[in-house]
Amino acid sequence: MDAEEIALNIIRKHREGIFQNKLWKEMDIDSRKCSRIVAKLLEEDLITRESGVSNGSRTYLLKASDESKPSCDLLLAVDEFSPCAGCRDACHPETCLKLTEWISSIIKNEGDSES
Repeated sequence: MDAEEIALNIIRKHREGIFQNKLWKEMDIDSRKCSRIVAKLLEEDLITRESGVSNGSRTYLLKASDESKPSCDLLLAVDEFSPCAGCRDACHPETCLKLTEWISSIIKNEGDSES
């Protein structure tokens, strides 16, 4: 495991965040090396950094970026959004005209692409 992975695992372990000056001490590295590691993690959007104070010293509070990025995959079928996504109609899937038309168009498009 390289230094970036180790640092990221430590940051993730501290759910409320960890101060950068504590991170380099926990990793047993110097502050310059820690700064370079943090810069790489920031560049890759794996962590966030906020100014803070720890034991009277100015430092940064490091937090892991939210891993659960919103995914629209469950709302898609054949690269088309389901009409149910954001629908406010009070209906049942068995009787929904919009859903039936959408499914029919997917079946038709699949049939056209196979020909």
